[in-house]
Amino acid sequence: MKRKSSLYIKDLLEAMEKIEEFTQGMSFEDFIQDDKTSSAVVRKLEIIGEAVKQLPKEVRDRFEEIPWSSLAKTRDKIIHFYHGMDYEIIWRIIKEELPLLKSSFEKIHIKLLQEKRNKRFRSTSLRQYALLLSFRLIPCSA
Repeated sequence: MKRKSSLYIKDLLEAMEKIEEFTQGMSFEDFIQDDKTSSAVVRKLEIIGEAVKQLPKEVRDRFEEIPWSSLAKTRDKIIHFYHGMDYEIIWRIIKEELPLLKSSFEKIHIKLLQEKRNKRFRSTSLRQYALLLSFRLIPCSA
């Protein structure tokens, strides 16, 4: 069964929240000196990039305000060029760009969940209507 887009968005939102949690109250100097935190943040950035890559094109096309390509490329750079990691760039991403992206992704997540609920409601309503028709509880027009 194919995984829902809202679950990928949830994954990346959780990763963003963890990055905020891990780096709260830290300076850049603290960050680069703390290998455990910097490694955890890099891993969460990988998860964000991977979740973005798994989203269907239709979702990416609907929300053009998100820099999808940049997010995926960041993940690729982290994965393939780990030996040349520029922690200043990573710090700028997590302190300047992620808060804005998180806000956008929260809105997207809500929208996708609402659409899912509306679709489920319409589907259920049609089934109930068909059932009532079959029991002749609703008069059929000829």
